[in-house]
Amino acid sequence: MTSSLRIIVTGTIAQHPWLGGVAWDYIQYALGLARLGHDVYYFEDTGQWPYNLDGGETGNDWVAHDCTANVTYLSSIMSRFGLGDKWAYHFPTQSQWFGLPDPERRAVLQSADLLINVSGTLVSPEDYRCVPRLIYIDSDPVFTQVKLARGEADFCARVAMHDVHFSFGERLSSAVPATPYRWQATRQPIVLSEWRPSMPHRDLLTTVMNWTSYQPLTYAGQIYGQKDMEFLQFLDLPSQVAPATLEVALSKTQHANWQQDIKMLPSYVRQSLAETGTWSPYDLLHHMGWQVVDPIEKCPDLDSYRHYIESSKGEWSVAKNGYVMGQPGWFSCRTACYLAAGRPAVVQDTGFGKILPVGEGLFEFRTLEEATTAVHEVNAHYSRHAKAARDLAEAYFDSDTVLSQLLEKAYAAIAKIST
Repeated sequence: MTSSLRIIVTGTIAQHPWLGGVAWDYIQYALGLARLGHDVYYFEDTGQWPYNLDGGETGNDWVAHDCTANVTYLSSIMSRFGLGDKWAYHFPTQSQWFGLPDPERRAVLQSADLLINVSGTLVSPEDYRCVPRLIYIDSDPVFTQVKLARGEADFCARVAMHDVHFSFGERLSSAVPATPYRWQATRQPIVLSEWRPSMPHRDLLTTVMNWTSYQPLTYAGQIYGQKDMEFLQFLDLPSQVAPATLEVALSKTQHANWQQDIKMLPSYVRQSLAETGTWSPYDLLHHMGWQVVDPIEKCPDLDSYRHYIESSKGEWSVAKNGYVMGQPGWFSCRTACYLAAGRPAVVQDTGFGKILPVGEGLFEFRTLEEATTAVHEVNAHYSRHAKAARDLAEAYFDSDTVLSQLLEKAYAAIAKIST
């Protein structure tokens, strides 16, 4: 597609002002499309209250009643990438818009060719039907399809409001509940020039993660859980790969009612933790030999998040249990950034090995033994795997290619619907 389009991209950058990885996820859509020559705007209208940076007056009040810091953060990111006058943020607490003045925002809506609803972040996509083409990007496959199959009314209505549907589940298997939609394959676009393989790195594999992100879902008797369910299988990995060091930047936000109960831990771990009377994921991982850091301290914004990845030797990470169960071919936005930085990745199998080449720069694992072997291989032949990681990012995640294909598929699908 060679003609320039006016495109609106959605996201949650202002809502999460200390999650650098979240900002990269969305800004690489907007920046990548702008670099292709399109007239790009960023709208954030999630209906969700934004987060405080510091916990408010009590230190434990995370609802931002004043969104000044959130808007300032978003404005700085947009300005940094040449989009300083092309964003709008809706503060739901006071139903107030920031960024583009109201007349200009309405004019953009009336003249836009396309809206790309990344991760389905719009609270009311029906308010945007003046845009002739609405595109839904499912970045959370399996969970998206389970919620649709469960008939969650508000969610179903929001998804149905779109013309074309894409998914990071590039090969949705029969293990994933069927839905009325034809999910076209897509993946995270990476603006490769923003990731620098030449930066020096420390001698440790890292990752950035939540222990749990939201409550497990159940459908047809099957539980679709979070990373906590998977990590328990790999607690012993530090002892298996020593002297290699493994570090986890783990959010301190706890969902005690959702995460795995101590009864689910191995017996020898339960016995040791029982001596403390309580346990947290921090306690557990420290006890098992993992280095654990706070991502809010280490990588809260764009630059510190990028530095954290670039200063790592590579990544080791589990996936959400739902991705492992459903084998949708999902691939992490974060892992794609590691590859772009020339950092090899050893990540849990979600079916992506059927789509991406593995064994050079990128390794999938199912068992503790496979994870151990892959870490040893990365350390033994690091230079080769580091180069292969960047080569893989260039071949499969370059924003020019990913976003051009997204637009071509979207317009082809819309043309087919029209006929």
